[in-house]
Amino acid sequence: MSRSSEGPSVLKRKRQDSQLDSLTEHECRIYDAIRSTKDMGINKQGIKRETNLTAVLINKSLKTLEGMKRIKEVKGIQSKGRWGLYMAIEFEPSNEITGGAWYENGNLDRESVDVVKRLCVMFINKHEVCTLKEILAEVERTRILNEKLTPKDMKELLESLVLDNEVMKAGEDSYKCCKRGSRGEPKLASMASIPCGVCPRDFGLGSNLQFM
Repeated sequence: MSRSSEGPSVLKRKRQDSQLDSLTEHECRIYDAIRSTKDMGINKQGIKRETNLTAVLINKSLKTLEGMKRIKEVKGIQSKGRWGLYMAIEFEPSNEITGGAWYENGNLDRESVDVVKRLCVMFINKHEVCTLKEILAEVERTRILNEKLTPKDMKELLESLVLDNEVMKAGEDSYKCCKRGSRGEPKLASMASIPCGVCPRDFGLGSNLQFM
């Protein structure tokens, strides 16, 4: 019994090419418009502008392309969950779209932000002056987050604590506490500023969690 000498990756690519060959002209135009946006994605309004197709054709083609696993829908922070962006299956949405580590499915993960902020203030207070690298290592050590933070993610959160007057800069990438209560512990204010991965904004977050 003869066997094909072609590997799994070659066979998979051939199946994908065969799928693309089966697309209608409308589906091809929509797929090309979506794929050209790479990790930024495009919404239905954008697809309509790019292709000049009707909403009926666009919706039907999107269902077909999703069923073929050629595209996927992702939620962006600007949409507040009301509508999605479409991108080719091989791309992952950029932080500008998702908001970075502090957002999940287009929504701010308030609980995680609050808990990590409290941890950072307590850790900085304990050691008086800490570097960004030391703070990031402490957060990773506690394993309180499922997602791994990057130095950029950590810096965004620390800069928001600076805006909250919970910590202050002690150097280029060093921080120290700037508020203390009657027992020498940090006073945790409302922690209003939240890192969004794109721009500073105020969500009026209350601090009602206890960090263990």
